[in-house]
Amino acid sequence: MNPQFFRSGLLVFMFALTSLMSAGQTARNPIIFADVPDAAMIPVGDTYYMSSTTMHMNPGVPIMKSKDLVNWELVSYAYDTLANVDELNLFNGKNTYGRGSWASSLRYHKGTYYVTTFAQTTGKTYIFTTRNIEKGPWKSISFKPSYHDHSLFFDDDGRVYLIYGAGKIKLVELRDAVSGVKPGSAEQVIIENASFPASSGPGLPAEGSQLFKVNGKYYLFNITWPRGGMRTVIIHRADKITGPYEGRVGLADMGVAQGGLIETPEGKWFSYLFRDYGSVGRIPYLVPVKWEDGWPVLGVDGKVPENLDLPKSKGLMPGIVASDEFTRKKGAAALPLVWQWNHNPDNALWSVTERAGYLRLKTGRVDTSFVSARNTLTQRTFGPQSSGSVAVDIANMKEGDFAGLGLLQKKYGLVGVKMGRGTASVVMINAESGAAVEVQSIPLQGKKAYFKVHCDFTDKKDIAQFYYSTDGATWKSIGSPLKMSYTLPHFMGYRFALFNYATRTAGGFADFDYFHVEDH
Repeated sequence: MNPQFFRSGLLVFMFALTSLMSAGQTARNPIIFADVPDAAMIPVGDTYYMSSTTMHMNPGVPIMKSKDLVNWELVSYAYDTLANVDELNLFNGKNTYGRGSWASSLRYHKGTYYVTTFAQTTGKTYIFTTRNIEKGPWKSISFKPSYHDHSLFFDDDGRVYLIYGAGKIKLVELRDAVSGVKPGSAEQVIIENASFPASSGPGLPAEGSQLFKVNGKYYLFNITWPRGGMRTVIIHRADKITGPYEGRVGLADMGVAQGGLIETPEGKWFSYLFRDYGSVGRIPYLVPVKWEDGWPVLGVDGKVPENLDLPKSKGLMPGIVASDEFTRKKGAAALPLVWQWNHNPDNALWSVTERAGYLRLKTGRVDTSFVSARNTLTQRTFGPQSSGSVAVDIANMKEGDFAGLGLLQKKYGLVGVKMGRGTASVVMINAESGAAVEVQSIPLQGKKAYFKVHCDFTDKKDIAQFYYSTDGATWKSIGSPLKMSYTLPHFMGYRFALFNYATRTAGGFADFDYFHVEDH
């Protein structure tokens, strides 16, 4: 063998091996393979904080923290419940699926954290403040109208603004105390057609405003979706907050869009954005940013890189999703932050203390369907694959009660126990057609049942399979695979859901022994 050829081949092999090893030690996109949309992000000292959207879920506006922009953990929520109205309470046949509170803005100013959001459900804008973003307490104010996709901005001269709108981007000044619109302040249009740099034709108008000030210039990030194109980042810049603004396309790759800018202590810049990824939801990406001629240039040659020069992810457990044995130490929160209720809960109808080591879900009324039932407790599903499982004690369920494990979205799937007159059955419900279909029913003996669901989001397969067991060890598939579908009426990725509702008589209860989540 030619020694020169051998050495060259060895060098190529070593370089490839080093590259593979290096890639294995660095972060990869998406940074969170789960539904964390509409992120707003700030650095405070050596810590990054991020807020996101969870709409009809409660508590609402989740706050996460990270030391490296990759590994995140839930630390707080801006509110427990947004308002006491029928839509949020699932009363009188009303709901607020896909609405509730939307894209938040997150700021830190003079020792106070500000989390602002808006709600179609109530027609209001909300401002939540705290001196301690991780432990609270939070104060809140609200006022009309509901400023769509707004960005809260504290300028260097002490004035405070909201920048908001869709297509036509507007600005309004707030009181110094950020308690409402400043008297005498009129809204003004600062960009007539923010979508124009991507397309002058119809499509999704530019929205999702996030405003930044870098080296004395104002940079406004928006998302648009030109007809026939993809979700696209639009960036405008100006010397004054009121404009005039000049705009350009910031990124058009894989539909990764909506977000803003973040700088590391080392002076590196990134843009945090999200991507629609089928039924798992809208998943966060990070894109490196370079500055050229006073513009932030996103991506690598206009593309979203797979690998990032950031630390490797340690996974989403237990920071964003976690198993729960429902055992609680004295002084611990009744529910860890990974849990959110579907709509406002009725706190009189659930407990983790009435039976130690169990979550008790009690029925307080008769319901007609899974999506209309109250006190359904949820966690995010996540990709590329994830599984959730529960054990349920059914001894105190009443005739007509239905309890178990579901996947919550409009086109949901369920596996659980249905109580008959002196009998119990394991039932699988598949609603992928838009109507709930009882696919299979199997008689159940005994007072305890085990259920599991496996989700496969790999390459947008979006398939879920349901299982049951009588001993928690040997699993049998039941019903039909659920073809999961991200629907706009719910506007959210699928969620693992623990449920119990009555169809005949209220007053029964089901005891959940555990919830286990796995990344396969």
